Amino acid sequence: MRTLFLVVLYTGLCCSDSSQESIDTLMNNVLVLRVSDGEGSMMYVPLTCGEAYENQPVFWKKNGEVQPALQGNQVKVLVEEMDGGNYTCHLGPEGEYLNHTVILIQLEPDNRTVILEEKSPEEGHIHCAAPNYKGSFHCAWTKTSSRSNAAVLLVKAERHLEKISCELNADASGVHCHDASCPYKEEQHRIFLTIYIHSNARLEAYTKAFYLREIVRPAKLPNLHSSDGKAFSWDYPDSWEKPCTFFGLQYQVKVVHSGHSCHSEQHIVMDTIEEKTFVVNVKARKYVFCVRAQDKHTSGPFSPWSHCIVTKQQVEC
Repeated sequence: MRTLFLVVLYTGLCCSDSSQESIDTLMNNVLVLRVSDGEGSMMYVPLTCGEAYENQPVFWKKNGEVQPALQGNQVKVLVEEMDGGNYTCHLGPEGEYLNHTVILIQLEPDNRTVILEEKSPEEGHIHCAAPNYKGSFHCAWTKTSSRSNAAVLLVKAERHLEKISCELNADASGVHCHDASCPYKEEQHRIFLTIYIHSNARLEAYTKAFYLREIVRPAKLPNLHSSDGKAFSWDYPDSWEKPCTFFGLQYQVKVVHSGHSCHSEQHIVMDTIEEKTFVVNVKARKYVFCVRAQDKHTSGPFSPWSHCIVTKQQVEC
């Protein structure tokens, strides 16, 4: 499967005079026009094919179409409203490709996001999770149905000026990153992750800031079993960091009525414990036993539920 590697890139602003105050260089060959309102906006953008082509018969195309008014190594293009695009320069009207510049538009100051769906007001547009403190984490997002063809342009991640390497998923719906910090080290600075995604010429930036301890979610507890339908036991997730004394887990156990899911609010028993065993002491002969884990030191996200269905005849885990 083909994957796309995105490296954390930082470039300076491309602002040399007052007429260019809203033009930034995001990365090589990509200019961003930051405008307060796309409707009615107009801006001239200077483009250069390259110093080597100063005395050559340079012609320009926009999205593959020749622009007769744009000739020469250095030109100015008028960008109106959201009408950016890919400007390529060629040696002659139908000649050899020489270089290109992509012009994208970002609405400021509120970024006016419409490309990604908001997962929740608390979580925002990006969901991040990690199985342990080894430094690897995954962040995911969902494009709105009207912007399903939007493409991720750049991923930037850092912690206190230290770059974090990331790899985009093959379907561009998420990113895997690895922070090389020691898992025993106390986190003093947040991780900042920024996703630049564009739909046609519209560019939007989405930023997520978090400590690793806020997104570490243990995996589902393995080997949950019971021989008599009363005493239950389970193991640490294989992916959880060791030693257990330093990376301790606590467990939420719940007993719900037969036929109910572990998410049911109508429980018979609910408790929080630190042992990997629990004895159910209820009169009911049929019920569902549920257990999940969380980091006991941070009270972070819970693991998915593990459960056993208890009937008079058997225990199914």
